[in-house]
Amino acid sequence: MSPTSNLPGLPAHGHVTFLGAGPGDPGLLTLRAVEALARADVLIAEPDVLEVVRVHARGGVDTPLRQQADGTSEGDRVPSAAPAEAAANLVMAAARGGKRVVRAVTGDPGLDTDAADEMLACAAEGIPFEVVPGIATAVGVPAYAGVPLRDAQGTDVRFVDARTASDRCWSEVGASDGTVVVSTALDSVAAAAGELVSAGRKPDTPMTVTVAGTTTRQRTWTATLGTIAQVLKQAKVLPSPDGGRPVIAVVGERSAAARRDQLSWFESKPLFGWRVLVPRTKEQAASLSDQLRSYGAVPHEVPTIAVEPPRTPQQMERAVKGLVTGRYEWIAFTSVNAVKAVREKFEEYGLDARAFAGIKVAAVGEQTAAALIAFGVKPDLVPSGEQSAAGLLEDWPPYDPVFDPIDRVFLPRADIATETLVAGLIDLGWEVDDVTAYRTVRASPPPAETREAIKGGGFDAVLFTSSSTVRNLVGIAGKPHNVTVIACIGPATAKTAEEHGLRVDVMAPEPSVHKLAAALAEFGARRRVAALEAGDPVTRPSERRPGARRRRAAAP
Repeated sequence: MSPTSNLPGLPAHGHVTFLGAGPGDPGLLTLRAVEALARADVLIAEPDVLEVVRVHARGGVDTPLRQQADGTSEGDRVPSAAPAEAAANLVMAAARGGKRVVRAVTGDPGLDTDAADEMLACAAEGIPFEVVPGIATAVGVPAYAGVPLRDAQGTDVRFVDARTASDRCWSEVGASDGTVVVSTALDSVAAAAGELVSAGRKPDTPMTVTVAGTTTRQRTWTATLGTIAQVLKQAKVLPSPDGGRPVIAVVGERSAAARRDQLSWFESKPLFGWRVLVPRTKEQAASLSDQLRSYGAVPHEVPTIAVEPPRTPQQMERAVKGLVTGRYEWIAFTSVNAVKAVREKFEEYGLDARAFAGIKVAAVGEQTAAALIAFGVKPDLVPSGEQSAAGLLEDWPPYDPVFDPIDRVFLPRADIATETLVAGLIDLGWEVDDVTAYRTVRASPPPAETREAIKGGGFDAVLFTSSSTVRNLVGIAGKPHNVTVIACIGPATAKTAEEHGLRVDVMAPEPSVHKLAAALAEFGARRRVAALEAGDPVTRPSERRPGARRRRAAAP
């Protein structure tokens, strides 16, 4: 029986899952958490937690706390009470109504006192519930900061919440030589350090302080109990209107603070915290964005091209019918969109990948080949060198009337595609049915906030994957600021960028979107090393624009 099922003979209440969302990185959610979120009818979480977990919830899931924050709730459905009390009331009301409820909290629910009270309320009313543990903030944040809590000597580790710690608690951890993990606020760090010194800890005891841990906004400062106030002041972190932000401080001789240079794996990623603009369609940008995240970047997808069906679909319809009746020896795909267009036409006619039987299939590059494989078709030809029309022609065999019973190639492509491939195939002796499978049109402008960030230097880098992405981005959003790093997929795209007055900083060694992302990461790594060798702080390109340093000091 599923743990979320009611037992026979018991009241038909709903069910509550108390779920730990971890410290902030969505990648730290457990498999069980993802499963529970996918089955939820109601998802109750504070806004910062909701952003972490909502992607795994099914469409249409009810999020009453968010509605309360947005002021869009109807009638008296959302109680007017303190946030914790409001959440508890919502949990009970939904469960009494037979709903499957997920109550998500930061870190681990076993360390959340409000969650414990809500569990007791469920137990009192006979409402079935379960607990899905999450990574505790006090454990996950130090791991991302490169601060192990124990070493080979097996030192004790104590966890202290500075907001509720008693004098006795401070005295006990002050008298200990173990590692102390303190949960506190940014503007209360110095006070917590003072408590530990007053309780007996030496002022020169190492200390690290991490804000926004496990997210790409994470920042860590290394100091001692006696110097932390000065370090935060010199870094212009304090005073700040955001001083109430939660932080995790780790104190202790054995906490490896002195070795953070070697152990800081997260903040030392080559593009850590960089906002990177990805001007492609959402479908094309997905894998590229995933790769950028692995380098520590924050990708922002802005479609510059919209794909629409051809104005006259009859040509495409005749070509697909010819594909089935044996008209072609080859079909050549020059983009993921071409694969999508043919696949949609197949589905319209009730066909599947079996219709490609006996036909040779070519793909212009790895992304197009992956789209074909997802369709159930393994390409017979992918360029061994440059992933472009020219690269495809380099490997394309000439027509041989002895070995090739049919001399015709089906080429589904965009309405604005160049003639390079058609001319090259004709030179090799092939007849080509050059068919418009889809049209590319300029996308709608992005939101005003995004346009201002592009023109004002709010992005650290932009990846241009074709000349059309350059022209279209400039056309719908304006020219990127001169502090923004410009990365281009190849010489033709770089030339177009320069024609629009942009300085090209990075160019892919091969025309591949993944090689382009890797080249940008190498650029970021070299930039980081140069700053460290010069003794300068590691900053992002966007922090060089006028006023950026002042804003960064105000909002760490």
